[in-house]
Amino acid sequence: MGNLLKDKIAIVTGGGRGIGRAIVTEFINEGADVIIFDKVFPDDINTYVEEQASKGRKVTLKTVDITKTNDVQNLCDEVVKEFGKIDILINNAGITRDRLLMRMTEEDWDAVLTVNLKGAFNTIKAISRVMAKQRSGKIVNISSVVGVMGNAGQANYAASKAGLIGLSKSIAKEFAGRNINVNCVAPGFVETEMTALLTDEQKNAFLSIIPLKRSCKPEEVAGVVAFLSSEKANYITGQVLCIDGGMVM
Repeated sequence: MGNLLKDKIAIVTGGGRGIGRAIVTEFINEGADVIIFDKVFPDDINTYVEEQASKGRKVTLKTVDITKTNDVQNLCDEVVKEFGKIDILINNAGITRDRLLMRMTEEDWDAVLTVNLKGAFNTIKAISRVMAKQRSGKIVNISSVVGVMGNAGQANYAASKAGLIGLSKSIAKEFAGRNINVNCVAPGFVETEMTALLTDEQKNAFLSIIPLKRSCKPEEVAGVVAFLSSEKANYITGQVLCIDGGMVM
């Protein structure tokens, strides 16, 4: 157990599985209390929460559709009433609807942009006044190397993740005067339920362009996110850090 995030209050969207769960675990291990925002939780979530709570920190589950602006605002208000503050916001929730642009439906496009980009807008706006009043806060948005380099068959996903980068840089400038740091991490090919759905051909295509010749573990992303959420990163804002084994150089 560490103290990098001792007694911090963190919200992690999409924290029930994959990279989000790895971030929650890392935060708990570093001394934070974590509130997980998710629309649907996996079957093993209660067992997971009990395991993390045994470490002496709080893990709280909040069911919410982050695309619903008012619902997100109300829930963030509840968190402040319950915990007294919000120190960290991690926008990790995301979905894919992959297909070539010629076959992509309007519904495919709207669903991905709404969850991945509008969802982040909703949570950031909801906690912005709290962090501004505190004159402190850390926001880390989880983008993707696809948002930096693009990828055939993922025009909607790439657009949403590129949008997160632009959003991060813009609000980093807006919030700097309030001592709020905003950064973005762009993971590459990470071992998650989402990437498990890729075909072998797609997986091999990614691995062939990664200099380190391996995929990334969720815990490797979580460690970087914890650092950017800590006081050790107080002089870092508006940055995009690719965690990709050298895929994008």
